[in-house]
Amino acid sequence: MGRLEYYKTIDPAEAKRIQLELRKQICLDQLPCNPKLVAGADISFDRGSDMMHAAIVVLDLKSLKPVARSLASDETSFPYIPGLLAFREIPVLLKAWNQLNYKPNVLLLDGHGIAHPRRMGIATHFGIEVDHPTIGCAKSILTGTHGELGIEKGDKADLVDGDEKIGIALRSRKNVNPIYISPGQKCSFDDTYEVVMQLLTKYKLPKTTRLAHQWANKLRRGEAKEGYQKMQ
Repeated sequence: MGRLEYYKTIDPAEAKRIQLELRKQICLDQLPCNPKLVAGADISFDRGSDMMHAAIVVLDLKSLKPVARSLASDETSFPYIPGLLAFREIPVLLKAWNQLNYKPNVLLLDGHGIAHPRRMGIATHFGIEVDHPTIGCAKSILTGTHGELGIEKGDKADLVDGDEKIGIALRSRKNVNPIYISPGQKCSFDDTYEVVMQLLTKYKLPKTTRLAHQWANKLRRGEAKEGYQKMQ
């Protein structure tokens, strides 16, 4: 049984042990160059279903226009357990990633990076698995606290767990609740903030996240088919 097939049936206690082992591989170095291509990844599924539908959409960071997308479906039997989301989602995400011929410089995932009790959110875990820069972008806090932040777009506050900085609370739109971003793998805190800011338009979530969410839902509803497509 391959590692990713194993993830579908792994015992939760063993899953936590794997997270602690993988944590030793976390790298928060600065991106080696200014990214030109940035992608978003998201998962869609029907409540009570084990069928997962993944979308990865690649954008040109300067124009914010989509240049490629990859859609994939897969079944898993790993339950939904907070803090262990990666074991449920990584197999289908990897399927979408492997058929993506147009790899981005950095990938944003709908979930946390190191802003996780064991510093192993979906973005960090997936980044380690594929050895690629990743960023986590979530709508709620899994762990940590932050102080007050201003009401303007771009205002931020450190998300901390004890004395350790684990993420950033970011006001992505004026007067709306913040989003919570954190480095996943091979990406610094400064990179995380700067990349996400470039992906914000008039909506709360980065454009990469919104497009990936839309395509994952289309795949789930049968309005799109699995596969890779170049869009330019």
